[in-house]
Amino acid sequence: MRLFIAFLSFSFLGCTIAAILIHRPFEPFLSSLTKPGPKNIPPVTPSPQPLQPSTPATPTASKLNPAPPKKTEGPRLVAAHFMVGNVYSYTVDDWSKDMTLAASKGIDAFALNIGHEAWQFQRAQDAYTAATALNDRGTHFKLFPSFDMSTLPCAVATQGEALQDFVAMYHNHTSQFKYRGRMFVTTFGGSHCLYGEQRMDDGWWKILKSGPHKVFLVTAFFEDPALYGGYRSPDGALAWNSAWPMGNYPINSEYDNKYFECLGNRTYMAAVSPWLFTHYGPSSYHKNFIYRGDDWHFVNRWEELIAQRKQIHLVEVISWNDYGESHYIGPIAGNRPDSQTWTDGFDHQGWLDLMHYYIVAFKTGQYPTITKDRAFVWGRLYPKGVDVPNDPVGRPRNWQFTQDTIWAVVFLQAESQITFACGPARLYVRLPAGVSKVYLNIVEDCQVTIVVARMGAVVLDFAPQDFIFKGSPKTYNFNAFVAASPA
Repeated sequence: MRLFIAFLSFSFLGCTIAAILIHRPFEPFLSSLTKPGPKNIPPVTPSPQPLQPSTPATPTASKLNPAPPKKTEGPRLVAAHFMVGNVYSYTVDDWSKDMTLAASKGIDAFALNIGHEAWQFQRAQDAYTAATALNDRGTHFKLFPSFDMSTLPCAVATQGEALQDFVAMYHNHTSQFKYRGRMFVTTFGGSHCLYGEQRMDDGWWKILKSGPHKVFLVTAFFEDPALYGGYRSPDGALAWNSAWPMGNYPINSEYDNKYFECLGNRTYMAAVSPWLFTHYGPSSYHKNFIYRGDDWHFVNRWEELIAQRKQIHLVEVISWNDYGESHYIGPIAGNRPDSQTWTDGFDHQGWLDLMHYYIVAFKTGQYPTITKDRAFVWGRLYPKGVDVPNDPVGRPRNWQFTQDTIWAVVFLQAESQITFACGPARLYVRLPAGVSKVYLNIVEDCQVTIVVARMGAVVLDFAPQDFIFKGSPKTYNFNAFVAASPA
């Protein structure tokens, strides 16, 4: 994809366009949206004391009592981005297992990322079949397309027929998610698509908005949101890059605020993601970088969304199964895109368990009561600065954005004594009932353990198998190892 920069200085509905930057998706960039402070801010060093969420203050039902949601607020949807391109071998039963698991954790729908291969549309058909069977059995789960415009051709009108056929087939399907009475359709990218028209907006109108079936179109265009003021086709926007900080600083809500300012009455769909590391060389997908995932990033992003829940009704989790970018929260299954080097043995379902707590709070406005002592622990297994000369891909860009730290979130039914350790790095601290965040800075090879004691008795002794920090990896691997104590 070519890089194009143009500087403008006009406004739509009071929303000023400072700069338009069309960039390769997932590459860190600085624009009017990504400057929360000076460039190259050093990573935040956590306080030696366990931190509670900054907003809201203490996520427990007994200590945090947000105002109950008003009846006029409407329901909230949490969808997970699903890479259909990674499930060539999936059967209807495989889809059913994934949907059942997702629904049990509070996820309402899969956003089916569909590329240009014909078999991906066939796998999507299997997904709709599975969802219908689940709905018949009482598990309500929805689907909607996320047309991947980084692979789907869109230069001339005939190239839009695949999208039109999809809409015609599923617009009234019982498992299709509808929003405001219309078929919910999203894109990944697409700001370059013309479909034979002179203007991109006219192209999308012709393909998806002018037909007989009513479509609610939410686009993930990688451009300044102020441009939405001049469009008629999109009904809303998915802020894909709101899921991570775009530089060396903790996550913040600046992306959200910019979209709130610029979208007017259009719908805003926020994004959340636990991690991002990808390690492909020039002969493959040619992307080798990380995004900053430190400082309990996943939890902090959910806390931002909960704090803004009056303005945000739709959230997309990135992702269920994108193994190539290391932000999967579902089981490792299907057909991985040559990512085995950094995903083998790196299960992430602990994040899925942890996220359920925050999904409940997002939907209801109340953080759930803690009913079981649990520990959720994650971090890299190798030092960030180690040299791996035999890795042909090389050190990932932005490697300096992260620290050699293990992050943990602890659920406690009552005040307890915590011992969090990895070799000589140890934290002894008394924590209150509720949810607390703790961390360890790692200094040498070690096994991660966390022990919870209360009234002289150990109530949780958690030593995740294979959570062993090692100083000598065979290749650069900045993926996160994630572990959760039994539910």
